[in-house]
Amino acid sequence: MVPSESRTKPRGVGVEARGLTRAFGQRVALQDVSLSISPGSAFGLLGANGAGKTTFIRLVAGTLLPSRGEVTVAGISPGDHPKAVQAFTGFVPERSRLYPELGVGRYLRFCAGVRGLSGTSRDDAVSRVCERFALESVLKRPIGNLSKGLQQRISLAQAFLHEPRLLIVDEPTNGLDPLQQAEVREALLSLQGECTVLICTHDLAEARALTQQLTILAHGKQATIGATEEVLNGEDPLALFRSLPPAAA
Repeated sequence: MVPSESRTKPRGVGVEARGLTRAFGQRVALQDVSLSISPGSAFGLLGANGAGKTTFIRLVAGTLLPSRGEVTVAGISPGDHPKAVQAFTGFVPERSRLYPELGVGRYLRFCAGVRGLSGTSRDDAVSRVCERFALESVLKRPIGNLSKGLQQRISLAQAFLHEPRLLIVDEPTNGLDPLQQAEVREALLSLQGECTVLICTHDLAEARALTQQLTILAHGKQATIGATEEVLNGEDPLALFRSLPPAAA
């Protein structure tokens, strides 16, 4: 059974991983990852490309099953109850899945409908996220005509329509210029404490700016875990990216 929620909704949900492992044939993408993310905190998953970050978030979201170990979100197994977890999870992919020909407002209303919102609830949700992510001035403009920074804010807005308790953001400022990066980071910082935020990034400055705790993955294994300031204030934090040999099958 899916654990029932209390009537008073907490801000965010906890995420627990214990010995989490995922192999694709002979290739081990993630090996023996264990961590605990507190409800309402901002947690970073830091590592180079191919370190296992995407595999981890797919396991958390329930779109991939573990080979060994387990992960739970609010005490629920995403593998056993993916729809239950996805109902309170928002996801912002690295490459925004937007419809360039649609206006911003029309796109957000469509996304709200996919989330099961309709009528006044849908309109209220769209108004709320447009105000939160400063999109009111571009509501009628086609998404394809907007800057990458605005498109990323639209991607954040669609993920927040249903007021998620867990927000997963994959490489939030990849490909953005410095001003656009600052806008997106400011938007993410405004969410902290309202939901649990899991940020996947290879950018050390981004991890410092946006997370309270993090783990570094190298070749599918954990190099370290702890408070962000403590982990990244060493003499050579980049050494952690290459400190482990590839995971074994």
